[in-house]
Amino acid sequence: MVEAERVMAEPPLTGVRVLELAAIGPVPLAGMLLADLGADVVRIDRVTRGELDVIPDGAADPVLRGRRIVRADLTDQAARDRVLRLVEHADVLIEGMRPGVAERLGVGPDRCCAANPGLVYGRMTGWGQNGPDATTAGHDINYLAVTGALHAIGRRDEPPPVPLNLIGDYAGGSTFLVMGILAALLDRGRTGVGQVVDAAMIDGISALLQPVFSWRTAGLWSDRRESNLLDGAAPYYTTYGCADGRYVAVGAIENRFYSELLTGLGLLPEQVPDRADRANWTSLRVTFAAAFAARTRDEWTAVFGGTDACVTPVLTFEEAPDHPQLAARQTLRRTGGGIESAPAPRFSRSAAGTAATTDADLDDILREWSRAGDPAAGA
Repeated sequence: MVEAERVMAEPPLTGVRVLELAAIGPVPLAGMLLADLGADVVRIDRVTRGELDVIPDGAADPVLRGRRIVRADLTDQAARDRVLRLVEHADVLIEGMRPGVAERLGVGPDRCCAANPGLVYGRMTGWGQNGPDATTAGHDINYLAVTGALHAIGRRDEPPPVPLNLIGDYAGGSTFLVMGILAALLDRGRTGVGQVVDAAMIDGISALLQPVFSWRTAGLWSDRRESNLLDGAAPYYTTYGCADGRYVAVGAIENRFYSELLTGLGLLPEQVPDRADRANWTSLRVTFAAAFAARTRDEWTAVFGGTDACVTPVLTFEEAPDHPQLAARQTLRRTGGGIESAPAPRFSRSAAGTAATTDADLDDILREWSRAGDPAAGA
């Protein structure tokens, strides 16, 4: 019984072997997510540091947690042959090069999948593997721009702001890459055959935008910025400044939540104009702004704490780990002077993967994976 419980406690991707070819942006995060789920992730890094290394030399990068890291020069025939031998025993390979680069290096999907028919080959790009822009450079902000997402963000009469790269790189990129890999592994479990996963950020962002496209089709969304329910136009779904120069976020959309917002602000329903009439939104915003400006952020946090008014403090990264809800779940942890996120999601009976990052020898890993047997047998 004890042994059975120990096996059940293993992370859900235990036994899945992943090769990560070093890249920037969404590929390292995808590797972290797979490692957090228990996969054995081996990162093939460049022999020398380059533009891929955004963390100062000698500093720990929590995004690389859960990896064994080996260095190999893929332009060297001998090193490439050793990596290809490792591919034969992998379940998954992920890369984030421009289309055609992996092929030129001799580690493209045709060669790798021929060596290992059960391999799931995950390709992460911004533009995708085909199309007129496929081989051109781009970054998160460019992919947001062409999908319409960037146009929808920000104040009405100002240029669209530069958002964090959460939407393109990580939501539209890493998460869709991981989802595709997991789906391909499930398919391999039925068929015994792997396949190539073409994850493009423009595709992922567009999928995330489908609710907005649907609202637009139904006449519920305007292309004009700051004119819609969820883009900052609604006075009950926006941010407000407080007496101390800090901010609160308000998301009181539903009627009962809105009622609690008014109660917390000390306002009676008959004292404010009907929010259902958009012509009243400007005057409502002025009223709410004046109310919030009368107290500090933390005073408002105390007023609305434990209520359903959907009013929360806007915290800095330094403050976030100490928020009571995040602290209770240990969502963010302070480690060595930095902040590290906990693995997500969480499972009822499976543990998270290890957070260790270690340097390793390619030949040692090859011997280990060779002993582990056929990768397709573990899916």
